[in-house]
Amino acid sequence: MRIGELAARAGTTTRTLRYYESRGLLPARRGSNGYRTYDEDDLQLLRQIRTLQDFGFDLEETRPFVECLRAGHPEGDECPASIAVYRRKLDELDALIGELRAVRAKIGVRLALAEGESPLCELGGQGL
Repeated sequence: MRIGELAARAGTTTRTLRYYESRGLLPARRGSNGYRTYDEDDLQLLRQIRTLQDFGFDLEETRPFVECLRAGHPEGDECPASIAVYRRKLDELDALIGELRAVRAKIGVRLALAEGESPLCELGGQGL
């Protein structure tokens, strides 16, 4: 298939595909007519990249999964490098969850203090 068809089937743009190609994530094959050509494997690569990006992975973090797919693994996440990226991402998420819990606790304290005060605003406005 040509670049326009691949972009349409993957739900992206030809510009994005050219960018992925420039980053080495998408193969740069050309037909005898000079046009880029792609196949179903390339569509699977794009779907893997898009799924990972939806999960919060940056483009470079998708590289091990793409390489794993190219090596013949059907899901792209069975390879050691892919597993290592999963582990790092979980560590990042755990840290972020911890930070969010701390912020939530601070806001909870502030709310409790605010509710314990007079319903009238200090500036003379009416309370809620």
